[in-house]
Amino acid sequence: MFRILVVDDDKNTRRYMQAVLEEAHYTVTTAENGVQALDILGREHIDLIVLDIMMPEMDGYTLTKELRDVQDTIPILMVSAKQLPADKKKGFLVGTDDYMTKPVDEEEMLLRIRALLRRAKIVSEQRIVIGNVVLDYNSMTVTGHGKTQELPQKEFLLLYKLLSYPGQIFTRIQLMDEIWGMDSDTGWETVTVHIGRLRKRFEGWDEFEIVSVRGLGYKAVRKV
Repeated sequence: MFRILVVDDDKNTRRYMQAVLEEAHYTVTTAENGVQALDILGREHIDLIVLDIMMPEMDGYTLTKELRDVQDTIPILMVSAKQLPADKKKGFLVGTDDYMTKPVDEEEMLLRIRALLRRAKIVSEQRIVIGNVVLDYNSMTVTGHGKTQELPQKEFLLLYKLLSYPGQIFTRIQLMDEIWGMDSDTGWETVTVHIGRLRKRFEGWDEFEIVSVRGLGYKAVRKV
């Protein structure tokens, strides 16, 4: 399940893109401009960006250049009403991976996104290996100790997030916002419940541990 960030200052465009991408089984986060996008990228795992150019505060060219200047190789698909060859050329010069003009053909956009993800080898990289334990993002399974377990979506995403950043402390609110979404009506207590389920599920596994940090939240410790 890939996470796509749609960055566009037009609310209707964001809603349209989100609907198209969610119909194609992507998880979608949206931002109104490059400044918001950078904030999201600093907090969440994003696999690909669909990016408008003309936006207030920070436009698409600037956002792309800032990401490339720090060696961030996240795939970027620019989708803009700017159709001149010079506009497209500038997009590629600052580091976009692909460029489409509005209005977009939905099927073509999805094909381009799929190709970008494939070329970036993200599909094959969606795994965490800890000793003999393998977390597979695509199938949401954990293999180890002679068995393969398919986890419920929220449990897997929670475990994958913690083990992607071993030693880093995440508050319950952070985990709630990223895994369940900021608009969720579920209380943060559900994070505690899911942590308890994960601990019980992997009780006795020596490869990793989920540790409570009093007054702060949780972190994962990798032991091999």
